[in-house]
Amino acid sequence: MHRQYRRVQPLTRNAQPPRWVGRANAEGAIGNEHDILPDVPPEPDDIDRLESRLLKKIARASHDHLLIEPGDKIMVAVSGGKDSHVLLHLLELIRRRAPFKFSLIALNVDQCQPGFPKDLLPNYFAERGYDFRIVTEDTYSVVKEKIPEGKTTCSLCSRLRRGILYTRATQLEVTKIALGHHRDDFIETLLLNLLYSGQIKAMPARLQSDDGRHVVIRPLVYCAESEIAHYARAKAFPIIPCSLCGSQPNLQRQRVKELIANLSLENASVPNSLMAALENVRPSQLLDRNLLARLGGPDPAPPVQELPETNFEHELISVENLIASANQAGLRG
Repeated sequence: MHRQYRRVQPLTRNAQPPRWVGRANAEGAIGNEHDILPDVPPEPDDIDRLESRLLKKIARASHDHLLIEPGDKIMVAVSGGKDSHVLLHLLELIRRRAPFKFSLIALNVDQCQPGFPKDLLPNYFAERGYDFRIVTEDTYSVVKEKIPEGKTTCSLCSRLRRGILYTRATQLEVTKIALGHHRDDFIETLLLNLLYSGQIKAMPARLQSDDGRHVVIRPLVYCAESEIAHYARAKAFPIIPCSLCGSQPNLQRQRVKELIANLSLENASVPNSLMAALENVRPSQLLDRNLLARLGGPDPAPPVQELPETNFEHELISVENLIASANQAGLRG
């Protein structure tokens, strides 16, 4: 018998926090799109419980970060991957049960990748009764032309796609753009920035564009990729793999994903600990002087001034002169 669900709690900050604020157990990081869907579909009761858990996590994320609000017109970016399919499906369930009204528009960007099944998503959207738009833009050729063979295509591809989403969001007069990034994307981005960019940075659950015209939301922020993959398999969504991302096995992100998976074999709480770190920042224990100043600490020291260039063939600078010059520049030994 199909499980009956309680009405989803109000999703704005005016509501009381739900009782289910605890996190699910970590199940580790997952591989590529075609690897993450289990071969054996789970039992119906398991899927009912999983669906309920995912809905609660989305409701909690919305409560924490003001993602879904009364009167919203949300454009859901659906690439055809498992994450965006699950996001659209769960947002539709919430829309039907929420104590306030908001609307959804599914939007797919056909990037003209070879072999892309152009009729698959339009037929699926129509069968499910979604309001949808299909945008055809040949970003595939642009990426292949601009990025040398063997180099990472994700950065340029995502920037092009984001520009298309912003343009369509303006035309459709939507209030928010929903993307399918999940918990694992957040913690992988954190480690990518730490290891390769020298920054303590992940991604926000709610982001306002630089020009203030668009709000991007990520309702799956608390949902593990393994849960999403499990659910997508059970629901048999029409998954379309990306021929650009799927052809790059040595991406830095894939290496970070494998690192988290290996650490999770030793300690299953590693993914949740990384996620908890994003909500438990201790600025006083970091070295960012500008951040500390913004939080009421001492103003950062002035930047180090470079000493004038000297022709060492004509003039020798003694250690005493170097120290004197440094002191004049405001340095301390």
